Formats: sequence, C-alpha cells, structure tokens
Amino acid sequence: MRVEPISPERLAALVADRAAGIAEGGAPWVRVAVDGAAAARPDALADALVDPLRLRGHPVLRVSAADFLRPASIRLEYGRHDADAFHDLWLDDGALLREVLAPLDPGGSGRVLPSLRDAAADRATRAPYVELAPGGVLVLDGPLLLGRWLPFELTVHLAMGPAALARRTPPDEQWTLPAFARYAEETRPGELADLTVKTDDPRHPALLTG
Repeated sequence: MRVEPISPERLAALVADRAAGIAEGGAPWVRVAVDGAAAARPDALADALVDPLRLRGHPVLRVSAADFLRPASIRLEYGRHDADAFHDLWLDDGALLREVLAPLDPGGSGRVLPSLRDAAADRATRAPYVELAPGGVLVLDGPLLLGRWLPFELTVHLAMGPAALARRTPPDEQWTLPAFARYAEETRPGELADLTVKTDDPRHPALLTG
C-alpha cells in the first residue's frame, strides 16, 4: 500500500474531477459519499467539493447523514452510549435511500429531500423538497455509510488509525470508538471505497493506493 501525501485543496480538486468525469461520462446525476468518523472531518471535505464542482459546471446539493437519523426512541432504545446501536440503528438508511438517493437513479425524478430530522430536537425538519438538475452532483457526508447497499457513483473513505481516532474523538464521544472498530473489521470500508484517504491528521491527508 502506497501513501501519497496530498494537500486538502488538491484532494478536493481530485474528488471533484472524479465526480465531474462521471457526470460528463453520461450519468444523469452523480452521488458522492464522503465517509468517515467526525474526527476525520468528512463534512469539511464534502463542503470543499461544492465550489470546485460548480466551477466545473455542475449543480451541487449538500446533504448530511446527521439529518437522517432515526428518532431518539429507536436510537437510544439501548441507552445513550450503546456502540452497537450507533453502528446498526442510528442512521435511517431507508429514509436516506427513499428521499435522497433513489430519486437520483437513472430515470429518477431528481426531487430530493435535503433533511429529514433534527436529531437534537428529535423532530422533523419540515424541509421542502428541492430539484437537482440533470448533471448535478449530490455530496453526502457522514460516518458508517459504506456496506449498507446504498447507491453511490463515487465513494471516499477517510481512514484513521485507532490511536489517532481515539486521540481526536472528544471525551463525551469515546463510547463510539467500538462502533468504528467494528466497522473497520466487518465492513472494511477502505477496501470498498473508490478513494481511501489516510486522515490521522485531517490537515495533512494522504491517498492510499496500490
């Protein structure tokens, strides 16, 4: 496995080029997943893709998996700090598929719900549907996204070693670490992703190739 240092700006340009190439290859829409623990800052990379993609002529819709969590009654059924529930139950992948990803299938409507639920308030956001024009790119960020049979044209996994993840995870979120260890062992996201990026220090990413 080769490790190739890359600046955050070059990384965003590389991912944007890949996504634009897929769109220009004839895909009606391109669905990009930026997968990683919060400590790896998948949101920052996802945000950094917006302007480069628009400069390449593609409309962009940013969506966060954090806005598609199940109700607290389901998420917290086994307590507030259950790592297996965090791994298995927190993400409402059915709603994410139905409201965000499936409408961007070939022949889909392009009509996407950008958010479903405010997890902190535990209520619906009541966000209106938006139309993503053909040739547009959906950029989704969040943890534990791969291995769920969700359809994406491009996936990026931000990998962190266990020590770096533990060091960069806040004390009140340390209980999630077993979920990420299980994800690494069972799902092997680095093998599933189209691009895997080592982000032990998110300010200094490195592409993993070979």
